[in-house]
Amino acid sequence: MTIKRDAVSVPDLDRETEAMEEQFSGPTARPEGSPAIRIDIPRPRRGAAARWQDDLNTRALVFDLIAVSFGVGLGYFLRFDRAIDVELLEPRGGLYVLLSVALMEGWVIALGLAGSRRPEVIGSGREEYVRVARGTLAMFGVLAVVCYLAKFDLARSYVAVTLPVGFALVLLGRWLLQRRLHARRRQGECHRRTLLVGSRDAVGDLGRRIERARGAGFEVVGVCVRGGVGSPSPLDRVPVLGTVAEAADVAASVDADAVVVTAHEDATPSALKRLAWDLESTGAKLVVVPGLADVAAPRLVITPVDGVPMVQVTRPGYTGLQHGVKRAFDVVGATAILAVMLVPLVVCAVLVRLTSRGSALFCQQRIGLNGEPFTMYKLRSMRQGSETRLTEALGEEAGVFYKPKNDPRVTPVGRFLRKYSIDEFPQLINVLKGDMSLVGPRPQVADEVRQYDDTWKRRLYVKPGLTGLWQVSGRNDLPVDQSVRLDLYYVENWSLLGDVGILLRTAREVFMPSGAY
Repeated sequence: MTIKRDAVSVPDLDRETEAMEEQFSGPTARPEGSPAIRIDIPRPRRGAAARWQDDLNTRALVFDLIAVSFGVGLGYFLRFDRAIDVELLEPRGGLYVLLSVALMEGWVIALGLAGSRRPEVIGSGREEYVRVARGTLAMFGVLAVVCYLAKFDLARSYVAVTLPVGFALVLLGRWLLQRRLHARRRQGECHRRTLLVGSRDAVGDLGRRIERARGAGFEVVGVCVRGGVGSPSPLDRVPVLGTVAEAADVAASVDADAVVVTAHEDATPSALKRLAWDLESTGAKLVVVPGLADVAAPRLVITPVDGVPMVQVTRPGYTGLQHGVKRAFDVVGATAILAVMLVPLVVCAVLVRLTSRGSALFCQQRIGLNGEPFTMYKLRSMRQGSETRLTEALGEEAGVFYKPKNDPRVTPVGRFLRKYSIDEFPQLINVLKGDMSLVGPRPQVADEVRQYDDTWKRRLYVKPGLTGLWQVSGRNDLPVDQSVRLDLYYVENWSLLGDVGILLRTAREVFMPSGAY
């Protein structure tokens, strides 16, 4: 018997529904006589950079596997007696074999999911290390939750060895990989062919910064600015290849691996979106540079507002709790270094007294935090009364940060002390007194501070340091504007982790000096 509803049987309704589905579903479903609509998704071109990026990714994966395997293996063998007869489900061994294998695999996968092996991240330094830490902590967090839910008593000594050793080895492997990558880039290898797009001034400034940071791996092959081909280029030896609107076509013609867009009046959201779409088939990556300079990533907070990423810049940390931590770090660090260096400093002081007349310790008034003067201590490296011969030594070339290479006032022993920065170690006393910090802009005399403009005066917002960012970035070989820029970058973006990094780089500069005289 057939049940009817509104004079239409259920079987009839089923047949009509099937017919409609057949007509309007599937790849060929369309009104009769209408042409087919076909959409081809663009396949990105693999540029010249793809080969070395794949090799880099593989090397990072191998480094991670070796580091994680060694860390997990060491944790297992130190925790358990290898001589015991272990059954598969024996908690003291067999089950930990399975756990160790799963941990190794999960750890390597977590590092990949954290993006630490992405080509644009490998070799970047801080960002790469942050992602390694994020993946590692996420892996062990998941492990802790799983063990808690499964009521498995995970051996604390196993984790206490595996986590720090494995993490340290992964970081070491990435550091070695970064060193190798930067060395290859200095030789002209492993670069991304880069097209700069934007206003003439912004492109010129960015191009010069890219030239200074060769380790970043960008090789500028051309620029697109208003006026197009034939207009003057904002960069030396870099041609203008087109206008801003022609950027996608130019990128395809020069096989660009990256298109970097700087600030310009036509950089509207719709224009950037269209450029991103046009670049999909070329394989070139779109890089947008905000109108910010010398602001570190930790101070940037990205907040999406209706699909538009808004970059918020937090205030610099000139004061507050973090500087209390910095002070504690200074006291502990200065005490430890002074304890190690006390005997060598006494020996050097005796040599200074025996080779030239005058006191072994040189005291001079310098300008410190908020423009306050203080007395700074050094081992004397010049002849007695050299301050009165300043004009004779420097002449008319003297200025802020100026330091002659062959200063006639420096003694033979003083040249040795300066080369290895031994003359600076008495400033550890200034650190303990609170006049200085271990890391910060170098203190200058009042005559030099009087030449500061409003920008340079920001150097005085923090305590001067025994060492600083420009000391580990080229020292006296750097031009004045670059030295000031590095000091201001430190003032604006100070962090305790950054201080530790500068101190480690300072130790390397002491043993392998360059630019010290």
